[in-house]
Amino acid sequence: MNQMDLYEVVEKAQHNAIDLNIQYWIEHSVFTFQWWLLIIVFIGPWIIWWRLVDKKRLVEISLFGFILMIAVVLLDDLGVSLKLWSYPIQIIPMIPRLVAIDQGIIIVAHMLVFQYCLRWRSFLIVNIIMAIVFSYIAEPITVWLSIYKLTNWKYSYSLPIYVLKAVLIRLAVEKAFTISKKASSK
Repeated sequence: MNQMDLYEVVEKAQHNAIDLNIQYWIEHSVFTFQWWLLIIVFIGPWIIWWRLVDKKRLVEISLFGFILMIAVVLLDDLGVSLKLWSYPIQIIPMIPRLVAIDQGIIIVAHMLVFQYCLRWRSFLIVNIIMAIVFSYIAEPITVWLSIYKLTNWKYSYSLPIYVLKAVLIRLAVEKAFTISKKASSK
């Protein structure tokens, strides 16, 4: 089979998978208890964040959140593509990641930690506690609710990733703001 013929087979399989995913979503996902829970978990944290965010540091905190959001989406897409996990219940059927968690509660929680924990020590301690809660409480609950399905993944694998991404992104944001301050003072 030549390259274009094989690509057409792949493309047809992808279209079939999309059609099946939409059918599954309509029949088993949309408007279920889990679906409504995901809507709340997506929108609720952003409402809380807007009330709590330090508007004087809005750009810095938002930059941290947006970079984190990109990292979370990339890691989640990678995990789904590598068949490490999947999401039987989704807000939108065409997106293979768990938008409510990836772009809702995880991002908002990390931004609030970034805002309130100005010292590295407190930032690390709170991120470790949050990683434990996400890895060993939140993830098992989402599995129990059939929102999240582990295939080749264990909860303990998530813990260092939660901490590491927060640390690396804080370092990047601090570096960017240091460079910006030096450039403005010239």
